[in-house]
Amino acid sequence: MVSFAEFHQRSIDPATRDAFWTEQARWVDWAQAPQQICDYSNPPFARWFADGRLNLCHNAVDRHLADRAEQAALIAVSTETETEKTYSYRELHTEVQRMAAVLQSFGVEKGDRVQIYMPMVAEAVFAMLACARLGAIHSVVFGGFAAVSLASRIEDAQPKVIVSADAGSRGGRVVPYKPLLDEALGLSAHKPQAVLLVNRGLAKMDLRAGRDHLWGDLRARYMDAQVPCTWVQSTDPSYILYTSGTTGKPKGVQRDTGGYTVALAASMPHIFGTQPGQTFFCTSDIGWVVGHSYIVYGPLIAGMATILYEGLPIRPDAGVWWSLVEKYRVTHMFSAPTAVRVLKKHDAAFLRQYDLSSLQALWLAGEPLDEPTAQWISEALQVPIIDNYWQTETGWPILTLCNGVQPQVSRFGSPGKAVYGYNVQLLDDKTGEELTEPDHKGVLAIEGPLPPGCMQTVWGDDARFVKTYWQSIPGKLVYSTFDWGIRDADGYYFILGRTDDVINVAGHRLGTREIEESIAAHPDIAEVAVVGVADNLKGQVAMAFAVVRDAGKVADAAAQARMEAEVMKLVDSQLGAVARPSRVVFVSALPKTRSGKLLRRALQAVAERRDPGDLTTMEDPTALAQVKQLLDA
Repeated sequence: MVSFAEFHQRSIDPATRDAFWTEQARWVDWAQAPQQICDYSNPPFARWFADGRLNLCHNAVDRHLADRAEQAALIAVSTETETEKTYSYRELHTEVQRMAAVLQSFGVEKGDRVQIYMPMVAEAVFAMLACARLGAIHSVVFGGFAAVSLASRIEDAQPKVIVSADAGSRGGRVVPYKPLLDEALGLSAHKPQAVLLVNRGLAKMDLRAGRDHLWGDLRARYMDAQVPCTWVQSTDPSYILYTSGTTGKPKGVQRDTGGYTVALAASMPHIFGTQPGQTFFCTSDIGWVVGHSYIVYGPLIAGMATILYEGLPIRPDAGVWWSLVEKYRVTHMFSAPTAVRVLKKHDAAFLRQYDLSSLQALWLAGEPLDEPTAQWISEALQVPIIDNYWQTETGWPILTLCNGVQPQVSRFGSPGKAVYGYNVQLLDDKTGEELTEPDHKGVLAIEGPLPPGCMQTVWGDDARFVKTYWQSIPGKLVYSTFDWGIRDADGYYFILGRTDDVINVAGHRLGTREIEESIAAHPDIAEVAVVGVADNLKGQVAMAFAVVRDAGKVADAAAQARMEAEVMKLVDSQLGAVARPSRVVFVSALPKTRSGKLLRRALQAVAERRDPGDLTTMEDPTALAQVKQLLDA
């Protein structure tokens, strides 16, 4: 067996890199096999398998029909509507062709964008795969986003069609989607040609004649549709997925087709150790990158069954996930530390009552995994607990343990080692010097080219891609993750937190500037600062500190409660509940330097009951003292 160190070195060494990725490309079906493996002639833009042609839907669905047509492919489970349905690869193939035919009827073709604003239902997966089948570019928007956020994404992607639904459901509460979509379309300067709606019977929908169409009606017209796959260039975009940034405008992460397909295909055996015919259960949402990669595309490319789950981990009780592991003989499970912390609050008997003997390991990602949580779930499941670290921008893990290459031991608190393909470095943020000695804190960076599957660019904005990701380290053209990290003597990395103003709330990345802009829209708010504060359950929560124009409007506790409720409602309406601050603290002044820079790091430290450090540059020390007094009250 080759050592992982050798495997990793081959993947990044310029002398052996092309040969390594030629081998990985054999996991994929090509209409035209690539001869040019990595074109890095225009750094930092990497073009992987540029002369190859393929189709992502073919690799996820069609190629399995010869050997496993009747095997389970998609298992759609909703504890919200108490429904379960399993689609075989043959049935999935049929449904995807029906969806593709409907999209074609609206004029969707190669290169067109289709926005998907959907709950966790099978039709959302059909829509994603149908776009891939046609060579169209899908842009999935998380169902928790409010109208203003949705509108900004519609304007940026300019979709020809939007696919949505009447409603989602969470914790037994119906969440209407159609009114939010209508409001977003009213706000957006771009208008799609058509809106395709799945009617789940959860909420009343007002249909706009000529624009809105029901999936059920159109599906009936295309029951026998046969839509061949459109072969695309490896470098053609497969999808856009928006992620929060340090400015108010979200970034559209643009992913290619060939590099992404190869990266996911290789990750299934190398990282997860999967085999065709097994069952993968990822508890994320298709609105996030983990859902794209390891609910939809990765498991299907690998010939596995994948579970699509709508519901909470504790409803109807804290054993619901484990009942699915038993029922569907789940072999590989992928979740988030927040979910495990929620389960930890409940009796472990809920877990022990099910036969979990099929489960080989649990992978956790999306936020730092604390050691007590890892220890609890490890003892409860008696299987390996494997942390991993990555980003929307990379599409698949940067740091983890590639046990499919060489078994390695997890170290709780560490997401693991650098994955093959990633030339990870720790750099001094001021000098750009590489820190090679163990346990030295630096910015986690990746030397180009980024491996297959990572973002190509920011949709429609190459300059932003270069400026945002590649020019933050002095004197070096390297990709910055904007995370601090250290590495021990054995090559295990530990993530220490962000270097920028993005926070991680239960695995959801949120730009504090976006939340600040939303709160600042309140007519009574003069100034606001939002910081991420450590939270035992969610990892981080957003906390807002606001100065009001008229101090009399927050003169007492009742007035402050009313104002806080108004601010919360405003954020809900513009960004969605996922961005709602945990608390709004009203202060008379925000702590700033004498040059007028907000001291967000000091605010965060005080909120976390830590020493704020050197405050000699602060203009008014009483501002921070007031914050501390209010938080202690």
